[in-house]
Amino acid sequence: MRKVKTYPIGSSEKVKRKILRWAQKFEQFSVLESNTLSPSRVGLDKYSCLECIVAVGAHSELIGVGGDDFESLKSYVDKTGDWLFGYLTYDLKNQLEDLKSENADFLKFPTLHFFQPEIIIELSNEVLKISYLEDADNTEHIDKVFEEILDCEITKEKPPFIEVKSRLVKEDYLQSVNKLKGHISYGDIYEVNFCQEFYSTNVQVAPLPIYERLNDISKAPFASFYRNGAQYLVSASPERFMKKKGNILISQPIKGTKRRGASAELDSVYKEELAKSKKERSENVMIVDIVRNDLAKSAVTGSVEVEDLFGIYTFEQVHQMISTVKCVCRDDVHPIDAIKAAFPMGSMTGAPKIRAMQLIEEYESTKRGLYSGAVGYITPNKDFDFNVVIRSILYNSEAAYLSFIVGGAITDMAEAEAEYDECMVKARAMFDVLNVNEAVH
Repeated sequence: MRKVKTYPIGSSEKVKRKILRWAQKFEQFSVLESNTLSPSRVGLDKYSCLECIVAVGAHSELIGVGGDDFESLKSYVDKTGDWLFGYLTYDLKNQLEDLKSENADFLKFPTLHFFQPEIIIELSNEVLKISYLEDADNTEHIDKVFEEILDCEITKEKPPFIEVKSRLVKEDYLQSVNKLKGHISYGDIYEVNFCQEFYSTNVQVAPLPIYERLNDISKAPFASFYRNGAQYLVSASPERFMKKKGNILISQPIKGTKRRGASAELDSVYKEELAKSKKERSENVMIVDIVRNDLAKSAVTGSVEVEDLFGIYTFEQVHQMISTVKCVCRDDVHPIDAIKAAFPMGSMTGAPKIRAMQLIEEYESTKRGLYSGAVGYITPNKDFDFNVVIRSILYNSEAAYLSFIVGGAITDMAEAEAEYDECMVKARAMFDVLNVNEAVH
């Protein structure tokens, strides 16, 4: 059972920054933020219900060890019957299909990690709600937590300067794109998500200022800041993988990106170009078809529908083309099985899914790990909401290794130079946060 107490507060933004500092003392924490959504993002906001939720301390936890981690997660969900926060890595694909991941892994995150938090803090409409997992009366304990939060000082650290290298030089990236287009010409695949890594070694950084800076400049609807010991995720994700609310499943894949314009007029031109782009619409509809097929595995027959096709949404750095697909989930489908049936998400693989993942392993040089996986939460009544881990920085403080990966969809209409430029647009926020001059690449 959880004891709950609410506190009226003044500035939500100020208190949120205090909560973030207070949370740093815990070995496990999860911060999920939807940020303040603008009218241009109403289609995303309509399915969001949490402004900011922070979970800290592990009363219990599940660490992926291989075998059948989804089955272990299902048992963990049923056993705890409580809030769970955690992540799924892309490499769980190897447990779902006859696939492998043999590329270098410098971050060494477990295949999944979930924890049942000791304390959950929800921040919404200038009200703070704290729940604490304890059998005895805990009102005094909760009051102490609130006092500790208010006592935290908000100090601003200078953003780090980090020397970042590219795992794949531009010429090799261009060659790989053209080779992948060859696979498309042969009819091997229709589309593949191809990514490249930027990384830094022997680096020691404080993740909190990196997260705050990235969140401030991105204001992403699925932002997350996650810690499991020495392993950190700092994410400004704009994409929802899947949400379950009651018996409804919702997925909102992104395919289609255009940079923001320097003026309002140019910005409108870019936005219109994205909306009318045959290439981007082709990429998007192929992924929508994958999502429809993935949801159909868990859906009541005939209930899968595309609620919004080719929706255009504006973010701080880019315009995105996002579609919304939903269905009614069958009563006999366990929520974790619904996630499993759609994992990994089609927007980060390609079509057909299995062959695309085989080519990803062949042409990419780094194990993806948590990148293109998912982070989110599961409620006591087995609803859930998970993002897609993109526009994210991953850091292992013990290994002194920092990494971020960017990529895009390769189709028969792709131009290698344009795809490289799109990667740089997506990486812009990470370059800025880490004080990296893009020209060094």
